[in-house]
Amino acid sequence: MTLSFPNSSRSFDEAKNRVRFWGYDSAMEISFFVEGNALKRFSPQMGSTEAGFLKAFDAARQQIHEVAEKVYARGRKNGSYSFNLAAADF
Repeated sequence: MTLSFPNSSRSFDEAKNRVRFWGYDSAMEISFFVEGNALKRFSPQMGSTEAGFLKAFDAARQQIHEVAEKVYARGRKNGSYSFNLAAADF
């Protein structure tokens, strides 16, 4: 089954400076986290506020989903349901 992103929700994890979003492989929900350093590649002036992180995520959503698909395809053999997207993944 192909990974899809029908849920446009995302949330800011202030403790770890990252944004969480969800993808779906059939009925399985997969959690993804985009690190702040990765988001800064898209929006260097994003700042360190929740609004800045979410705005940077929204501006790069398509690219983030594409990278999430690649990371998921590599890692799903491990049975994981949570993936971290770092700057090196972009």
